[in-house]
Amino acid sequence: MATATDTKTAPITLTERALAEVKNIMQEKNVPEDYGLRVGVQGGGCSGMSYLLGFDKAKDADEVYNVDGINLIMDKKHGMYVMGMQVDFQDGLNARGFTFNNPQATSTCGCGSSFSA
Repeated sequence: MATATDTKTAPITLTERALAEVKNIMQEKNVPEDYGLRVGVQGGGCSGMSYLLGFDKAKDADEVYNVDGINLIMDKKHGMYVMGMQVDFQDGLNARGFTFNNPQATSTCGCGSSFSA
């Protein structure tokens, strides 16, 4: 199983708001300590690919990064699709939830949860 390392820089960043919300969810939902935040992509969505964001255990094919005390888990194959991406959390009147600012995306859908590269 992959283990977290502080020597590698994570290919994505999480804003302070996103980090705070992840920590809040982990505490409220009693997420086990051996779980981390999985970030990645999957086929589907109106633009061809959609983002994955959830709690999971690291697997053999994963890279694990420690980001402000949170283990960020990502399948090595997903790196080229999310390199340089920023995850933010919006909590406003018009929108609430995680948002993805991905410089690798050549087009996105109107809802911002799927893209093509």
